[in-house]
Amino acid sequence: MHDAPDPRLTDFVHLRDVELRKSLEAEHGLFIAEGEKVIRRAVAAGYPVRSVLLTRRWVDSLADVLAGLGDRVHVVDDDVMEEITGFPVHRGALASMERRVLPSVAEILAGPPRGGGRTAEADPVRAQVAAEPGRAQAAAEPVRAEEAAAGEGRDGGARTTGERSAPGRVLVLEDLVDHGNVGAIFRCAAALGVEAVILSPRCADPLYRRSVKVSMGAVFAIPYARMADWYDGLAELRAAGFLTLALTPDQAAAPLDGVEMPERVALLLGSEGDGLSSRWLHEADLPVCIPMSPAAMGLGVDSLNVVAAAAIACHGLMRRDR
Repeated sequence: MHDAPDPRLTDFVHLRDVELRKSLEAEHGLFIAEGEKVIRRAVAAGYPVRSVLLTRRWVDSLADVLAGLGDRVHVVDDDVMEEITGFPVHRGALASMERRVLPSVAEILAGPPRGGGRTAEADPVRAQVAAEPGRAQAAAEPVRAEEAAAGEGRDGGARTTGERSAPGRVLVLEDLVDHGNVGAIFRCAAALGVEAVILSPRCADPLYRRSVKVSMGAVFAIPYARMADWYDGLAELRAAGFLTLALTPDQAAAPLDGVEMPERVALLLGSEGDGLSSRWLHEADLPVCIPMSPAAMGLGVDSLNVVAAAAIACHGLMRRDR
């Protein structure tokens, strides 16, 4: 396969080459949204469109998004799109979007500034994710310049949402490296009402194309930040008044559904293979588990995959004993 014939299409080249895409997207401060629904959710969340690559059958359905983009819209045949991207794009439309500066952990934990932007209930992306987890049709909502301005930059994170208070329920991901898993967990967290996600330094990028695709745009619905320091990363959460719960398959840990939930709780999820590091297990306030069936455990089924565990744990995390 040769390089894209048009330099304007560089954003879309070799989308399955992970290392190339990491380098290219970091250099140019972009990410790729795939499919009409995800593109609409990215636009609704206020991310500026750099360019769009799509096949002819998607032009009419995306006409409102394409309006005003001029020569940043590239309409091609299916075989040309496959040649540029390196795989068959079944959803037929790709948008290159500008990233924004990622907020710090302290900024996320403090919550959005008062009076800036919309309330959480009015956020169109979170509302779509929570109310339409399946194949529901997403509708774009125009975003005024003053709404999009809060928190703008180049490296992700959801726009601040006005009168929403500082988060009381936070998910913390340690070293999850699979982009699909990260996207799926964001979808669980957003749909169940978790208010923020904190990533360890080595976690996969939530705005990588597969993360965005698997999340169905939920990565735009929930604020997130990346720790600068893994070793002492939990100290900032404790200083902000969070009870830190370390999710473990160890059935000797406290059952999550029996833990009293104070005002601020952070739930820690570990990597796909090894789970949480020994340091974070030791540093957390309390290890917790999802109770497993004794019969299943007797047959050797002793854990859940990280996405299933995240979904159950997020549901338990949102129980409020206030």
